Amino acid sequence: MTQSTQQSRKIAIYPGTFDPITYGHVDLAQRAARLFDEVIVAVAGDSGKDTLFSLDKRCEMATHAIAQIPNDGRIRVEQFEGLLVDFAQRSDATALVRGLRAVSDFEHEIQLAAINRRLNHELETVFLSPAEDLGFVSSSIVRELARLGGDVTDFVPAKVIAALAEIDQGKK
Repeated sequence: MTQSTQQSRKIAIYPGTFDPITYGHVDLAQRAARLFDEVIVAVAGDSGKDTLFSLDKRCEMATHAIAQIPNDGRIRVEQFEGLLVDFAQRSDATALVRGLRAVSDFEHEIQLAAINRRLNHELETVFLSPAEDLGFVSSSIVRELARLGGDVTDFVPAKVIAALAEIDQGKK
């Protein structure tokens, strides 16, 4: 690929903890791949959140979930540490993709977009909404449902279900 071709490619980053990745996340990655030449599902290592799964396990589950969908190699998974804007710059990304499930997500997401734009004025944030049947799905809901013995098969890929079962077995 020539340098000018590389520079004209539109690369977006879809960041998150993905603890665990859900079908809602996969849906957003697919939607973003329709808008950008390349989408990096960026799994955050130091998000400040207590995660159920290790960074390596979250990346493994995300990689497996993305591999299950047709995407012509336009979507890939990478882990990152530190500031998202620094990772975006290293990746030659021009945009961040963020999901909005409900109005309640908007205030927090617009604040993040503003601070990221302040840190890197060339980095845009694009908000996408998930498919209507996935708008209520979140990693925290999946974790809680699984913890209480609920069926999560409609919300997460099989590899996630297996990982959640391993954790459940470890508690017994």
